[in-house]
Amino acid sequence: MGASNVVALEEFNVEPPKEILEAWNVVYQSMRTTFGEAVFRSWLKPMALQAYYQGTMEISVPTRFMRDWIQGNYQDQILELCQKQHATIERLQFVVQVQSQIQPEAMQAKASKEQANQNATLSSETPKEDSLSAPLDPRFTFETFVVGDPNAFAHAACRRVIEAEGMPFNPLYVYGSVGLGKTHLMHAMARSLREKGHEKVLYLSAEKFMYQFVRALRDNNSMAFKEQLRNVDVFMIDDIQFIAGKESTQEEFFHTFNALVDNGKQIIIAGDRAPMDLEGLDERLRSRMGWGLVADIRPSTLELRLNIVKSKAAIMGLALPEDVAVFLANKITSNIRELEGALNRLAVQADMTGTVTTLAAAQDILSDVLRSYERRITIDEIQRKVAEHYTLRLSDMHSSRRSRNVARPRQVAMYLCKKLTPRSLPEIGRKFGGRDHTTVMHAVRKIDELIGGDIAFADEVKTLMRTLKG
Repeated sequence: MGASNVVALEEFNVEPPKEILEAWNVVYQSMRTTFGEAVFRSWLKPMALQAYYQGTMEISVPTRFMRDWIQGNYQDQILELCQKQHATIERLQFVVQVQSQIQPEAMQAKASKEQANQNATLSSETPKEDSLSAPLDPRFTFETFVVGDPNAFAHAACRRVIEAEGMPFNPLYVYGSVGLGKTHLMHAMARSLREKGHEKVLYLSAEKFMYQFVRALRDNNSMAFKEQLRNVDVFMIDDIQFIAGKESTQEEFFHTFNALVDNGKQIIIAGDRAPMDLEGLDERLRSRMGWGLVADIRPSTLELRLNIVKSKAAIMGLALPEDVAVFLANKITSNIRELEGALNRLAVQADMTGTVTTLAAAQDILSDVLRSYERRITIDEIQRKVAEHYTLRLSDMHSSRRSRNVARPRQVAMYLCKKLTPRSLPEIGRKFGGRDHTTVMHAVRKIDELIGGDIAFADEVKTLMRTLKG
């Protein structure tokens, strides 16, 4: 670590540059044709480009419901449109912000005005904790979190932090794949801590931490930012994997972590992998994140998914017959967010028609979602299957080890990701320890060559492919 502030400023671009604004303008105009007029007017028209940093386009929408619906149904296609316009765009980040749409050509003037206002404010006073902390989703409470075998340990650990006098473990690190409930638990803890009288509970994503850090450097306001971080009772950071490879951001987080621990403050972290499996993070950071308690959330079971479907349907006021609930729990298996998105869609339709949702109606309403899901295989699933097949640790898929018995299975996994998922080469590379897209291209070419010249190897890869397709 030890990178200078100058490096950090060069690493990120908070205000969208001209070429990104132009790319977004083209994408925005093309979405009307791509998705159809009805979808565009109902869901996509209010979207507005807010910021761009480290390959991330930050796009605002006016409501949480709209954000969740777009993420569950259109995010991948919108990202693909963006990447066709500009290859440096790696991911989309949707945020809730009530405002009128900001056209790209007006973005620079808006940003300059906001920057001037912010400089005037920050020069006169230290920002409050609430100005940095992310808003909490009112739906994400302990009461609405459905507990089952895969998440029971993580849930108990989070409740222990809330209910114990003092700090039973510090830090608490919760990890699991996308859409299994990490963020739900983080929001539930933040809300409960505030209700118990902890006024200074700071909750934010790793991307927002990075964004605010760079912004403070740009504004020559880093001391106020540091003081803001260190002057909290509880520090909570979500999706810690996003600071992998960002040396300057890691440096600041490292010092923040140490200062808070030294002052007896609670730290709670969530990520998609265990601390020691996070490639691109400094060894000192990974070690510190494992100091306290590490709790995992495993992939959901049918029983848990069925309970989640019933619980969320009850909260929505959706009358859901048993056969429809079982159908959804069986069909949508890897991501609880997508399960909730499907329920939202059924709830809207039931409200519009005033009828109870039958199995046939659910199959018809969700036909496009189910078709997409049936052929959707995740990168995480491929990595697990390949690791099991070759008797490797899952962490070997992300590691820097180059021995043949690890490198070849890793190339097989990359090959299968390219063949069986719609993910781009940069996306696949990031899921394999932050590797470059050229590494993935090389792996695909290499496995193609081996398949063409080795019948036994070709059969092995075909067997893996059939297993993954179910």
